Amino acid sequence: MSLYDIAVKTISGEEKTLAAFKGHVLLIVNVASQCGLTPQYKGLQELYERYQDKGFVILGFPCNQFAGQEPGTEDEIATFCDRNYGVTFPLFAKIDVNGPDAHPLYQHLKEHTPSEENPDIEWNFAKFLVDKDGHVIKRISARTQPEELITDIESLL
Repeated sequence: MSLYDIAVKTISGEEKTLAAFKGHVLLIVNVASQCGLTPQYKGLQELYERYQDKGFVILGFPCNQFAGQEPGTEDEIATFCDRNYGVTFPLFAKIDVNGPDAHPLYQHLKEHTPSEENPDIEWNFAKFLVDKDGHVIKRISARTQPEELITDIESLL
């Protein structure tokens, strides 16, 4: 199965696949509203604004698996992201990224990452960089700030 065949639910509840993002460079991030890393939303939004016209998209997937730091509903998450960070990149419904209930997207991302890392996502704001053909190029630590990804993003655009 291709990355683009994976079914996801938008934050507003619409069922779709990732096919709409085919041909784009993607940064897929598991996000949380009550985490010490939550201010990364600002940097993510800045990256999105800087490169969206060149074919770059950030996909945010809220996750409550790390210390319960994303307890809100999808509506609450969307409101928080808009009000506090002006987020305009696509957000999706809350998912699990680890364990037996890990979303198929995260199963795919972890299985197709070209590294020998621990397959489990370590924390909120872990990132996956995906090229225009849907190949996972690299997995990026949750602690890596969005602005540190500029060279990698530009090399794929």
